[in-house]
Amino acid sequence: MDKTRRGLLALGGSALAVPALAFGQAPRRRIAWLAGARGNVSPFLIAFKESLRELGYEEGRNIEVASYFSDGAPGRTEELAREVIATKPEILLSQGATVRAVHKLNPQLPVVFGFSGDPVEAGFVQSLARPGGNMTGMTFLSLDLVAKRIQTLREVLPQMKRVAVLANPQHAGEKSERSASEVAAKGLGIEVTYLPVTTAAEIEPALEAARRARCEAVDVYPDALMASAAERIAAVAMRDKLASVSGWSVFPESGLLMSYGPNLRDVYRRIASYADRILRGARPADLPVELPTTVEMIVNMRTARALGLKVSPALLARADRVIE
Repeated sequence: MDKTRRGLLALGGSALAVPALAFGQAPRRRIAWLAGARGNVSPFLIAFKESLRELGYEEGRNIEVASYFSDGAPGRTEELAREVIATKPEILLSQGATVRAVHKLNPQLPVVFGFSGDPVEAGFVQSLARPGGNMTGMTFLSLDLVAKRIQTLREVLPQMKRVAVLANPQHAGEKSERSASEVAAKGLGIEVTYLPVTTAAEIEPALEAARRARCEAVDVYPDALMASAAERIAAVAMRDKLASVSGWSVFPESGLLMSYGPNLRDVYRRIASYADRILRGARPADLPVELPTTVEMIVNMRTARALGLKVSPALLARADRVIE
């Protein structure tokens, strides 16, 4: 059971059906929601729609949100993106790995993204302040949070000497994250073992390398690849007695020890405001890319007990949610 202090982020859900237009009804505005695995993002679709309602949009009356999921099928992401673009929505809302596919296709319509990496490095926008082009949105990347995850691990493991960093080098912004981790670790007298992986099949061998390197913990950089393998990462970390931290709630919900990062539900509520402004005539080129304004810490005490770790009352008091 989860003990919620400042909000609950639940997984699950599916694409929502859209009723047909009633005779004589004014045309509805059309938004397409494009994502990968539906289970990981459905709570965010719900949050997005909740915020739209608060902004005056009601499905079945003046707005239509059609959702599409590639569900990780090989080669399906770009194909699906092409199909969605062909439906000519007024706004295409794209997330995670689908953002690259959409950008590659260069659609001539406004695109709002939720992206875990650096959209400037990825080439989606010219700068955060002045995106240019037809893409804007929110990035989940915060180098301050990368450093704080190392510091939080040290609170749980005061004698920690070695930490593994499990990362996807193809993820835009990964080099900056790695640098921030190394600076934070060096300041605490901690050695970093860098473990790059580009496929799910490489994750378990990488974690075995962490065990051989006598690492006491693993910092998992959050992206779509890692999120899809969160349960397997948690199982291997538990087997090898590695404390674990990442940046999104899906990781402790899947069995990792902790997460410290953006509240993604709030992020997608904020993304609804981008859709609203564009529907009212704003151009994506003029809407700055934003970073998350709210963060959350989640601690999985079941995992802590299984690892024989004592989590201090002070750290628990700071947690937004404790999984018991």
